[in-house]
Amino acid sequence: MNLAWSQPGRQWGRRPGVRGIAVVDDASPPVGEADGSARVGGRTSGMPDGAELRRRIGTTALAFRGYDVANLGRSRELLEHAAYGPTVRRHLEHASAICSEALGAEVDLVEFVRAGRPTSLEEFPHDIATIVAMEIAQVALLEDFFEVPVRKARLSFGYSIGELSALVVGGVFSMDQILPVPLEMAADAADLAHDATMGVLFTKGAALRVEDVERLCLAIRSEGRGLIGPSAFLSPNTALLLGQGDTLDRLESKIPEYITGKVMLRRKPHRWPPLHSPLVWQRHIPNRTAVALHRIEGPLGTPKPPVISCVTGEASYDAINGRDILARWTDAPQRLWDVIDETLARGVEVVLHVGPAPNLVPATFARLGNNVSRYLTNKYVHRLGREVVSGMNRYAWLGRLLPAKTSLLRAPYLVHVILEDWLLAQAVPRDAAIPGSAEIGPPRATDIVMDAIVGESSGLLPR
Repeated sequence: MNLAWSQPGRQWGRRPGVRGIAVVDDASPPVGEADGSARVGGRTSGMPDGAELRRRIGTTALAFRGYDVANLGRSRELLEHAAYGPTVRRHLEHASAICSEALGAEVDLVEFVRAGRPTSLEEFPHDIATIVAMEIAQVALLEDFFEVPVRKARLSFGYSIGELSALVVGGVFSMDQILPVPLEMAADAADLAHDATMGVLFTKGAALRVEDVERLCLAIRSEGRGLIGPSAFLSPNTALLLGQGDTLDRLESKIPEYITGKVMLRRKPHRWPPLHSPLVWQRHIPNRTAVALHRIEGPLGTPKPPVISCVTGEASYDAINGRDILARWTDAPQRLWDVIDETLARGVEVVLHVGPAPNLVPATFARLGNNVSRYLTNKYVHRLGREVVSGMNRYAWLGRLLPAKTSLLRAPYLVHVILEDWLLAQAVPRDAAIPGSAEIGPPRATDIVMDAIVGESSGLLPR
């Protein structure tokens, strides 16, 4: 098969006016949950039905979204759906109870979703709880109404907050165990955002060495006038930085001393709670998180499906180290590119994007697929002239990875499903609501069933 001229990857779940997938070349930084600027793009091809999702679950990856400038997506439609509504309400009510206890104030996430209030730093805890609740609710709907055995998926991963959801779905924690941990730190993280600026550091062509980025940030921190550090590595040539005060300005002036080639820094206007960066050190968030995690009683299980952690870039979770990895999750940069690379290397064919209006992960996959397609096309027609060959320099980072990482060649051919769109497009009878939904979380000692899926007992379901 001539890869250069084959059809690009398929994405189902496109709808006008909703952020979802951006296809850009590597001259521009990827966009998405990192800055909320992605737009729907790419090709749509044939909606898969429930039978196809069941059949292909063994080659499917579950991708859970993180915090964004907008965090509700189509949650209200799911809440008000005649068949889905009761399940969604139960998950939101359960998360509301957890949130209320953690914050010491009454929280009603059902009303929060119905009101559709815009995202704000003041309601950062509400957004965290809503994202987690809706992600687990969507997975429960897929299991209950369409009998898709999500625990048999090839793997799962989550960007930022989404990793917590992946661990709940994988049975490592229950929502009662894990959700209070970020909620107790949320107010401090949001307060730190008032003096934090996000920057996108990227190159045209050459790859960014992680070590060079770390050394550059360390040089600025060592001046003793504010913290700065990488928050995510989105691709081989793109990193997100978070810095206090004028640290980004000082960093920009020192780039040539630490990184060769053409490197650009683009600032983002939104204020972001500086998770996954050194800025959280000022409120002792890593230590407080570690203490909170080690207060969780009982042994932890190994996630099923396996969770590729954005902390390590690998399937690192086992029955021992879950607490330790999540303590590092607070200040370690998100290694999204390593997760994408590992996902492709494990033979995934379908990516199921979970959560309200997922954005960054679909955008990253689309960008990679677009770059691979263009690179292969340029290789095929390079003899047509120097202008084409010159254009190939824009994909120099990709050329150095291929063919060493041949799994990247699969990126244009993945099938992407936006789960909330897919659910709302299905013809579900009004009387199809299931009396007892599956509870997602670790198995209870008194009620262990196959695949560690626990039956409802309390009427309050975790997401």
